[in-house]
Amino acid sequence: MEYEGSATHAVTNQPPPLAPYDASADTALLEGLRREGAGWAEEGIRRLGLRAGSAEAQEWADLANRHEPELRTHDRYGNRVDEIDFHPSWHHLMRAAVAEGLAGTPWAEDRAGAHVARTAGGLVWGHTEAGHGCPTSMTYAAIPPLRRQPELSKIYEPLLTSREYEPGLKVPTEKRGLLAGMGMTEKQGGSDVRTNTTTATPTAESGVYTLRGHKWFTSAPMCDVFLVLAQAPGGLSCFLVPRVLPDGSRNTFRIQRLKDKLGNRSNASSEPEFDGTVAWLVGPEGQGIKTIIEMVNCTRLDCVMMSATLMRKTLVEAGHHVRHRSAFGARLLDQPLMRNVLADLALESEAATTLTLRLAGAADRAVRGDTGEAAFRRIATAVGKYWVTKRGPAFTAEALECLGGNGYVEESGMPRHYREAPLLSIWEGSGNVNALDVLRALRRESGAAQALFDELASARSADARLDAAVARLKGQLAETSEIGARRLVELMALTLQASLLVRHAPPAVADAFCASRLGGDWGHAFGTLPDAADLDAILARALPDGS
Repeated sequence: MEYEGSATHAVTNQPPPLAPYDASADTALLEGLRREGAGWAEEGIRRLGLRAGSAEAQEWADLANRHEPELRTHDRYGNRVDEIDFHPSWHHLMRAAVAEGLAGTPWAEDRAGAHVARTAGGLVWGHTEAGHGCPTSMTYAAIPPLRRQPELSKIYEPLLTSREYEPGLKVPTEKRGLLAGMGMTEKQGGSDVRTNTTTATPTAESGVYTLRGHKWFTSAPMCDVFLVLAQAPGGLSCFLVPRVLPDGSRNTFRIQRLKDKLGNRSNASSEPEFDGTVAWLVGPEGQGIKTIIEMVNCTRLDCVMMSATLMRKTLVEAGHHVRHRSAFGARLLDQPLMRNVLADLALESEAATTLTLRLAGAADRAVRGDTGEAAFRRIATAVGKYWVTKRGPAFTAEALECLGGNGYVEESGMPRHYREAPLLSIWEGSGNVNALDVLRALRRESGAAQALFDELASARSADARLDAAVARLKGQLAETSEIGARRLVELMALTLQASLLVRHAPPAVADAFCASRLGGDWGHAFGTLPDAADLDAILARALPDGS
């Protein structure tokens, strides 16, 4: 029997669901899209933003991570099948991403800005979940190295650039669209791929080899084809490995296990074993690193993009919560310290998004033959990969804290974002690898430093703190050793982000960023912007609804 007044669980002072919302409602993103030559894509990005923020897409993201992929090594009769079973929500996400051109499609488009549009699409669609971004990123990145073997590119590129998602293993040329994965690292070497022990033995057929070995971390093993590094007679080389051979038989691709990862759990990561596995040579023997280096430029850009996306997503979540939650007699959003925290996060998010789109613009122009942009892309992508992905974990932790205990509960979604963030500083080379790569570019590629300083010169005399930071950077270049590489790359990243904001963001944003990141007027935690910072202007730009 119920008695009047007996209900104890009336819900008050809790925010309503965020979804549906518009994931493209990001002023910095839309401005960058237009500035970097892809304004023609704005209508599509806005449409995608509404879809990404829909209740349906957000539910797909949740389900794909709660119902993780499962490995089936054998069928009921004992035959080896090595297949991965995914929840239907994974396929919904993949189908949408591929259809929106977030995989290899830009390589098939002659329109200037195509690669910028793809990156902006990733910044928006990434508001769903990050795991399915792995196979789309690798498919995108597989095209440049594959083009080093024109006869293979002619067969596979039209399918890798398709907007059709067709899951399931079958002869690649019989499918409407393909996905590509990569098998580079091994347990004894990690990023040091020159120590790989997987061997490639030539067959009687020109360009065809058999592989034998074990890869340690190969994501998305359900992909149709893989780029794999192995030791051929002429040295470390790159190979194309299809899961299904042209005659319809299964290639030997024994999945030993799926990795039990901290995050990125919707995406299957595996340890495949090769034993007589048929492979086709991509590029010359002994030039495996040179062949795949363009792939690294692409996937590192995507690491920056995915980190920037996580920042924006968690900022939106935090802003929504504090807009609707009250404490100590006022909305959290109206509390001075909370406004400082949110404004600081907003600065970091805008700097990351603006840099991401600048890198995408450089990539787009570089692939179209702009040598100056190619030099800038070479060094700035490594700088951005180091810094933005390093900032991601601290950022998501602070955004989670804005929700208090609610943010520590799985159903809020924030723990998933928090677990995701560290991956992006590890994938495609950890912090040390990227910092050393920047040093390598500075020492071996004469145009790299000049390209960076040419970019910084565009903001010369616009802000005294930025000018002083550029001067410090020039001084450090002459004396930095490996032990100081991180300090150098951090300063590069901050001056580059400040330069972009000084040129393109409102004065309140640029001034607060330069004061807190370059001028020394800051603390070590988010939420320590100086008293002079215009918090209202910063928040009105980043979170316009109700801020």
